[in-house]
Amino acid sequence: MPRGGVSALAAARRWVVAQRFEIALVCPLAGYVLLLTALPILDTLRISLTAPASGDFPSLVNYGALAGSDLFGQALRNTVIVVAMSLALELVVGLGLALTLHGRFPFRGLVRTIVLVPMGVPTIVSGAVMLLVFSRAGYLNSLGYHVADLVNHLPGVEWRFAPFSWTVAGGWRTLFTVAVADMWKVLPIVTLIFLAGLQAVPEELYDAARVDGATRWQRFTRITLPLLLPYVTMAVILRAIDAFRIFELALVLSGRVEPVLGTFIWNRYAPPTSDVFGAAAASVVLFGLIMVCIVLYLRRVAMPGEVRL
Repeated sequence: MPRGGVSALAAARRWVVAQRFEIALVCPLAGYVLLLTALPILDTLRISLTAPASGDFPSLVNYGALAGSDLFGQALRNTVIVVAMSLALELVVGLGLALTLHGRFPFRGLVRTIVLVPMGVPTIVSGAVMLLVFSRAGYLNSLGYHVADLVNHLPGVEWRFAPFSWTVAGGWRTLFTVAVADMWKVLPIVTLIFLAGLQAVPEELYDAARVDGATRWQRFTRITLPLLLPYVTMAVILRAIDAFRIFELALVLSGRVEPVLGTFIWNRYAPPTSDVFGAAAASVVLFGLIMVCIVLYLRRVAMPGEVRL
């Protein structure tokens, strides 16, 4: 072996010996990422590029079948709509809650604890709770009956309330139900992000604005919102990464009425369809959407110089 190769090998051995403790700590994480993340993704990609009938590889026949599937197009469209509605609800409600919790009022600690409760509720239980609210015999229709009774006491007014189930109605009603359920489940996370941003705003800025005669709305639009934008960006991208993976809530609340990508993949994979190749191709499409959100997060939120993509 040439002298340069021997010296390089010796230097590598010395580095391994010097860093053996750090290497021992990293190895479990590296093994976890390799065995339970990287290899399954690569195997799913391989299956998606394999022709079901002939076994030819690589082949785009599975992606061609998805492109020609109206059900897949509906699932993709519904997923984007649910993500958009869920993010809009989370931003508005989360910011309102954060502004409320940022103020000083009695039992603020207790209220903050109650706001965190949905984080501890299993997702499948969250779906069951939303069924109690939005089903035909749910609380929302019950409230409609009571409102109709009150309105009918007015002279010349007669309103016969017709109950309906949001979960099986289809269209925007069912998608809105799924978005509300997703918003309720993850609202504590968004609220905590906004609350951290509000607590990072220097109080001196508000004091100077009050001295200059700025109204509360002006302080909110010219101080709070601009300084809160990085946290809004973080919340939007992080939640978009998770919202595209929605499955349990959509399975419980909408089922086959309004499919999303998660339920579409499950229905293709599970019996009686058992289409492993089509499910793998749809999974790769979903993975691509999530990767777009991850890249946006690394570009927009990570500190300059930390990540370069």
